[in-house]
Amino acid sequence: MVLDNGYSLPKPELKKPAKKHVKASYSEHGILSDLGVEKRKVYQYEENGIMVFSDSQPTQGDYRIHLYECFACRPDSTIDWYHIPLFTKEYSAVISNAAKRYQLEPALIRAVIHAESAFRTNVVSKAGAMGLMQLMPGTAKDMQVTNAFHAEQNINGGSRYLAKLLGQFNGDIDLACAAYNAGPTNVDQYQGIPPFPETQAYVQRVKILYSRYRKAS
Repeated sequence: MVLDNGYSLPKPELKKPAKKHVKASYSEHGILSDLGVEKRKVYQYEENGIMVFSDSQPTQGDYRIHLYECFACRPDSTIDWYHIPLFTKEYSAVISNAAKRYQLEPALIRAVIHAESAFRTNVVSKAGAMGLMQLMPGTAKDMQVTNAFHAEQNINGGSRYLAKLLGQFNGDIDLACAAYNAGPTNVDQYQGIPPFPETQAYVQRVKILYSRYRKAS
């Protein structure tokens, strides 16, 4: 289906520019399996000047993935987090520099990136979180990130925010990760990890990944 909202008014001087064509294409299922976990995914890309939203990955060209949940947040995930392959080499220099700058362990940064996006730069969550470390627009702005889909900017911004949360929660990694996922206000309100199944699953999986990345370093 193509939606074309362009139109012309009688007076040329009042004519508004035509909006882009948009094509939406979805299969019957709308759910794709990804490394052992089911996710609702929408691929956004341009094709012949038309903006396309589809649940089928394009065979070529740039695209952006709109995810409806973070990689490690599903309580019913079937992933074996103790054995899922790690990303030990990706963005090594960037992660090392961010770790030194914000006094973090590289393993923790890798664990958070893995939990948030499985090391994908081009993902967007339902809530609007962007990139490798899934930065919300407000957080990205606060962390001086101008392009959240730029790997180095995203990792630096996410690491800076993680370091800020660790400072706020006296170095408690569990609370800092819970705040990264659910927001520091919720951690304060519940005086600990919030009783949200998604957040509790997220914190547990970050800890598993953190331990594995430490051993792999």
